Amino acid sequence: MYGFGQLIDILKKNPKKIVLTEGTDSRILEASSRLLASNFLHPILIGNPQEVYDAAEESGYNIRGSEIIDPNDFGEMDKMIELFCELRKSKGMTPEEAKKYVYQNNYFGTMLVKMGYADALLGGATYSTADTVRPALQLIKTKPENKIVSSCFILVRPSATGGNEVLAMGDCSINIKPNAEELSEIAEETIRCAQRFGIDPKVAFLSYSTLGSGAGEDVDKMKKAAELTKERCPDVPIEGEIQFDAAVSPRVAKKKCPDSEVGGHANTFIFPDINAGNIGYKIAQRMGNFEAYGPILLGLNSPINDLSRGCTAAEVYSMAIITAALA
Repeated sequence: MYGFGQLIDILKKNPKKIVLTEGTDSRILEASSRLLASNFLHPILIGNPQEVYDAAEESGYNIRGSEIIDPNDFGEMDKMIELFCELRKSKGMTPEEAKKYVYQNNYFGTMLVKMGYADALLGGATYSTADTVRPALQLIKTKPENKIVSSCFILVRPSATGGNEVLAMGDCSINIKPNAEELSEIAEETIRCAQRFGIDPKVAFLSYSTLGSGAGEDVDKMKKAAELTKERCPDVPIEGEIQFDAAVSPRVAKKKCPDSEVGGHANTFIFPDINAGNIGYKIAQRMGNFEAYGPILLGLNSPINDLSRGCTAAEVYSMAIITAALA
């Protein structure tokens, strides 16, 4: 994986602006103070300026020179409402109805990205994933070739041989029970994200079966999803369906799938549903001592990312860099 130093070097060549929707949160303020001391990523804080400055002073963070935008004092609000109505015209949106949305920080911040005031958005320190994803779906929308928004986590830990061991896992937070076609789209986006962050993907479609050792509807789904993804990404090593032990252990792979290019060496994992994905990445994080970065939202026209409500300031800082690097 690219170190954050390398990502920062990339951003220094083309600095970005990122919207942080919860301007008074102490974790956002701490991360913003670090970003403001740099010259590669400029935070835009959403909130009442006096309240933001008071919160920063109370927490002891220097945010002098920051850009703070208050939805209640935004000079282009009429233009924003007009565009919002255009984007939501299929729902019969009126200006009066639009006002109920655009003064909310999550919708207001998303519209700033849509209108070109910022390159990316990071939110969710104090509200749910749905409150980040919903405005993104409605306003930023999926790329033309995509039908769904998905997500992946990048997991990093020091390697015993030096450097870092890096994994990609999808989808662990958005799609509850994707079908084979959706899993294939999730896999393609996860592959692209993995490559963006320096991983040479070897993709495992995880199951309780390895190449026909078990039977069932979920086995068939993962097998079909793997086949579809091989068509989408013919130059990427892909295996499925495959059990986790066969995917990561060369010894087990020799017994269960001896001819597999991926078996024993997988670093990009596609889970059958959100239950397995969410449990899987958290086991890696808590018991495998991996740092987990994400969820990184995939398939949107602009980078919009979600924070865990339990996030730390360091995680906000890291996710801001990752999000901006996707812009």
